[in-house]
Amino acid sequence: MSAASVTPAPAVPAAPPGFWRRRFVQPVLNQLTQGVTPDRIAATLALGTVCSLLPFLGFTTLLNLGVGLALRMNQPILQALNQLLGPLQLVLILVYVRGGELLWGHTGEGFTVGEMIREFRDRSFLEFLQQFGWAGIHAATAWAITSPLVAAAIYFASRPLLRRAAARLSS
Repeated sequence: MSAASVTPAPAVPAAPPGFWRRRFVQPVLNQLTQGVTPDRIAATLALGTVCSLLPFLGFTTLLNLGVGLALRMNQPILQALNQLLGPLQLVLILVYVRGGELLWGHTGEGFTVGEMIREFRDRSFLEFLQQFGWAGIHAATAWAITSPLVAAAIYFASRPLLRRAAARLSS
């Protein structure tokens, strides 16, 4: 059989990138190819994570926006993190409340996040604050104490990975 008689196999179209790659990985890689340093992206990931885990529903988008504008950080990365970490934020609300109770020396009232959301919807804002105000103070305290540790862990863990990715992209 001669080389001229072999027909090439038809090209298989590449699968479209998945949600995670399209919404998070690609924007980070784009930043690396546009001159943003790996250390700056690591700082964005660290602060974006901390801001996205604030234990108050509805405030994380504004917090990410404000921090991003003040520190001139990449807004798409911050807001993508905010959306991706939403389920974890919900889980951590109760963890932060219980941690704050330990720090303040208060005993738990045994409520759930679902109950808190329901009460927020059904009561006036003042009534809600009277019932859950201390829970908010407890959660904010635990978040404020753990945030520097979380930010440092993410920054120092992601920096070498991003530096390697930048080196591969530049070569």
